Amino acid sequence: MTTPHLIELLDVSRRYGSGPPALEDASLSVRAGEAVAVLGPSGSGKSTLLNLVAGLDRPDSGTVTVDGVRVDRLGEAGAARYRRAKIGMVFQFFHLLDDLSVADNVALPARLAGLGRRESQSRAAELLESLGIARHAGAHPGRLSGGERQRVAVARALMNRPALLLADEPTGALDSASGEEVSRLLRELNADGQTILVVTHDMALAESCTRRTVRLVDGRITSDTAATSTTGVDTEPESVR
Repeated sequence: MTTPHLIELLDVSRRYGSGPPALEDASLSVRAGEAVAVLGPSGSGKSTLLNLVAGLDRPDSGTVTVDGVRVDRLGEAGAARYRRAKIGMVFQFFHLLDDLSVADNVALPARLAGLGRRESQSRAAELLESLGIARHAGAHPGRLSGGERQRVAVARALMNRPALLLADEPTGALDSASGEEVSRLLRELNADGQTILVVTHDMALAESCTRRTVRLVDGRITSDTAATSTTGVDTEPESVR
């Protein structure tokens, strides 16, 4: 049985002002349960692609569908509801609220979605325990290491059980040891079935936590390659067949 596509971008283009397109005729399919890395240097279109998938931007042409939702058709309020229901986001610089405890940071998306305090705190405690940082529940983020803060950010991203986890340079602000911890965490989440799209310029991160890499150059997808299989033959993703 074929695994359904969670993400479908078809002939997507986005241009800002009169300059060259940030993204041009991009088509990409990602199945539920995949972990995919989008690679490219600064200015290649990675952030534009991520923003389109997240509903933070709209394409000039083409369609963006995520988990059955036509994201390119959503207005501002609809896009906010879509992100709360479908998307978890992890950023390079964490974006945690320093005046809230770790537990309250993690619970915040559920509270914004209307879940009661008791239920949201219970879910937050469960996530902090599963990610190995329950001992920091009452602390404030500024007292944690970079790796610990990124784990809190991942817990927050998972709070509403998103269909898709988006990670934007998730190890870019971390030392190598903390970066490996976060990479290992992403691998474990994917092994448990979480669909993950990682946007990065770091090939080592892509190879360590995903099994498929999509390369962007000047707004165009130039390659889409799955990891070598155990038979030693490269498997070709459906989106490029």
